[in-house]
Amino acid sequence: MIATVLLDILFVLYIIAGIGLVLYGFNCYFSVFLFLKNHRINRKADRDELDNFLKNLDINNLPKVTTQLPVFNEGNCVERLIESVCAMEYPKHLHEIQVLDDSTDDCLEISTKKVAEMKEKGYNITLIHRTNRADYKAGALKEGMTQCEGEFLAIFDADFVPEKNFLMHTVPYLVMDKRIGLVQGRWGHLNRSESGLTLAQSIGIDGHFVIEQSARSWGGLFMNFNGTAGVWRRKAIDEAGGWEGDTLTEDMDLSYRSQLAGWKMKFVFDVIVPAELPADINAFKSQQYRWAKGSIQTAIKDLPRVFSSNESLKIKIQSFLHTTHYSIHPLMLFTAISAFPLLAFGHRFGYMPVWLFSVLFAIIALAAVAPSTLYFIAQKFSGSVGWRKRMAALPLLMSLGVGIAVNNTCAVLSAVFGRKSSFIRTPKQGGTIGIKKFKQKFPAIAFFEICCGIYCVFGLLEYIDARVFLIGPFLALYAVGFLSVGVLSMVHYIDNLSGQS
Repeated sequence: MIATVLLDILFVLYIIAGIGLVLYGFNCYFSVFLFLKNHRINRKADRDELDNFLKNLDINNLPKVTTQLPVFNEGNCVERLIESVCAMEYPKHLHEIQVLDDSTDDCLEISTKKVAEMKEKGYNITLIHRTNRADYKAGALKEGMTQCEGEFLAIFDADFVPEKNFLMHTVPYLVMDKRIGLVQGRWGHLNRSESGLTLAQSIGIDGHFVIEQSARSWGGLFMNFNGTAGVWRRKAIDEAGGWEGDTLTEDMDLSYRSQLAGWKMKFVFDVIVPAELPADINAFKSQQYRWAKGSIQTAIKDLPRVFSSNESLKIKIQSFLHTTHYSIHPLMLFTAISAFPLLAFGHRFGYMPVWLFSVLFAIIALAAVAPSTLYFIAQKFSGSVGWRKRMAALPLLMSLGVGIAVNNTCAVLSAVFGRKSSFIRTPKQGGTIGIKKFKQKFPAIAFFEICCGIYCVFGLLEYIDARVFLIGPFLALYAVGFLSVGVLSMVHYIDNLSGQS
């Protein structure tokens, strides 16, 4: 009797988790709808505005801009970053550059030499080094603001290489519209074709920027600063309360507080800033952990203010789905783990009426293909060549997205239970493959990912034997994803160890 009650409870929770996944899935269609509805008129309007501004520009009337470069132990990238920022086309006397280097290794020496070199060439560039990493990146940016000269603040992470025209193609929007607090550029990819892992990541990131950021900006929804490749109005930061380090996504947190203070965010589709993707899966998982935990922390911190504000119901719903998006990972993990016992002990799945089975299958199938639809359209409209060939890597992205569910579930739970964790940077190679390996902790979580993969294999066999095919394909994807990510994590860890010896 107790076992039956427990199975009933598990079944109800399973259905709730499934409904959650369906809601997040169908929200992808809403984003695609907003993008397709608005992309032509908004892109054309942005181009026309910029052309008119530059055509009538008096270069001496441009505002002063401070470009902030927060770095930490990133000696592989810092020289490339400083050189590309100094090369940006903007009057030297109106462009201040701050290298915010909190490094504890040889990166500080490299950046110090590079800053001295560029200063001799006439650039207004300074290095600010903190011996105390209080509030991590947020703290560095906040410290920089106490000394900066600019009305506007451009920000780039160490692995980004902005084009020469970046400032001239972003700052004008802030000058033309005094209500805009942030202009966000689109991320590009320096090493998209380096491996299957980087290719899959590039498709996922394109989905976020090409579709999701466009849809939020053009659809009048709250959007977020992505931490880099954007320009802030200093007044918008100040009126939002400034940078705060109580979440791991200080960028999303500031974005929401700024929009609640009445500022607009603008995404500029045609400004693309190339960046380096993590080529090591453990570095990628570390990055995902930070983004997942930080997003949930932001939801916990800022959603109560969103819900109690005078914003529209559409903004409130979309803000919830936006900030809690990483909840899909614990939902996926729960459905993967609970499906097997529900069938193995003769529970509900085997006794569904045909009509209910058909309706559920149609809904789940539509929701399941929604992310793939979003990624397909993102690649089509990305403007980069070879997008059709890249779509062959979509199964890789699907496996990767499922396989990191264990990693990201840990991040979500850590945020929910208020556990403290430090800001761990994502190591990059700086464009030179294999020149430096980074110390990594043993990926203990990979053991659980492999176990989950094996578990899903047994669940899949059980479903095939019971001839219940509604959940089978999802268990197959779970099995492949968990096993792939777990095994690759161990392989990259061992490879990294051998590179250090």
